[in-house]
Amino acid sequence: MTTPAQSPALLYVSTVSSTMHHFLRPYAAHFRAEGWRVEAAASGFEAHPDHALAFDRVHDIPLSRSILDVRGNLRGERAIEQIIREMQPDLVHVHTPIASFLTRLAVRRMPADRRPKVAYTAHGFHFHTGGQPLTNAIFRTAERTAGRWTDRLVVINDEDEAAARRLHIVPPGKLVRMPGIGLDTGWYAPTSIGPEAVAAERARLDLPPAGPTFLVIGELNANKRQADAIRALAVMDHHAAQLVFLGAGRERLPLETLARERGLAGRVHFGGLVDDVRPTLLGATSLITTSKREGLSRSVMEALALEIPVVASSARGNAELVGEDGFVVETGNAEALATAMDWLAEHPAEAREFGRRGRQRMVERYDLSHLIARHEALYAGMLAERA
Repeated sequence: MTTPAQSPALLYVSTVSSTMHHFLRPYAAHFRAEGWRVEAAASGFEAHPDHALAFDRVHDIPLSRSILDVRGNLRGERAIEQIIREMQPDLVHVHTPIASFLTRLAVRRMPADRRPKVAYTAHGFHFHTGGQPLTNAIFRTAERTAGRWTDRLVVINDEDEAAARRLHIVPPGKLVRMPGIGLDTGWYAPTSIGPEAVAAERARLDLPPAGPTFLVIGELNANKRQADAIRALAVMDHHAAQLVFLGAGRERLPLETLARERGLAGRVHFGGLVDDVRPTLLGATSLITTSKREGLSRSVMEALALEIPVVASSARGNAELVGEDGFVVETGNAEALATAMDWLAEHPAEAREFGRRGRQRMVERYDLSHLIARHEALYAGMLAERA
């Protein structure tokens, strides 16, 4: 354990505070227990007031998720620079594209002898195979520019690693590959939730007590392509299969309209935002993910850790997680999605085996303890360079 005189200061930055909530709180707890000072900066902390207990200090900054909000994001960049000047962290670790670009710009503008070391974890570059050419060009240029101001670039999937090397975003010695941000596989264990909680969740969702049930988790937005799941349900052979969405967003009304138009209103259920997805997942035949863009899907990891098989789109990172223990279908192919869903409904024993092997892979490779150890090594190397 470090002594107080040696204790480093670490600042986490992301565009929105939900990144802190879903990914970074365990890291803050670990390094604070080691005597580090850990602060966080993002927009929207008022939605997560308990963050004040997870970090030594939180800073609410005016950042937007839209690259077009130039004025707002420039205000955010100035706020980040001020926080860094006052805090004087040894390390800054940034997440999400807009926050990462602005933070690295703010650090670059500081005197060389005052700059902290900067790590950037790319949760899926915003340029990707199948993306719009103009959008790809903008984000590719931004990443190559900011790469010159980056001490460590952390990538979490094969496609991003290949792109970082091909585009020479950072020198090879500054590129780090990690298997995601980690998952507490003890929390996401099949035995962590009892059957009564699963039954209560099915009742809340107005689901029948048993039968094929497919679950989609995530913000209801255009990138997630959740309409593909409704189109697949419409052409399944199992006409009693149920489909559940957990999440909120602007696409809910169009999805409800599509379900009615396909005569599926009684079989498509919207569960809203929930604090704990385990009771819903453990009552599902399979998780369905239909996204056109991912980094390394958190919901896929959660499902596999709970021994629930997955049918995933061909978005970046999904094949790495699912492997041969589930189905990966071409993004947008509702017929192939339906075929995989029917197969899982018809082969429960094989589906259980998919889930069992999926959990083994999550425990061995993606457990949070492994990722925390990798971050310890990451930060140690950066601190040694700074010294």
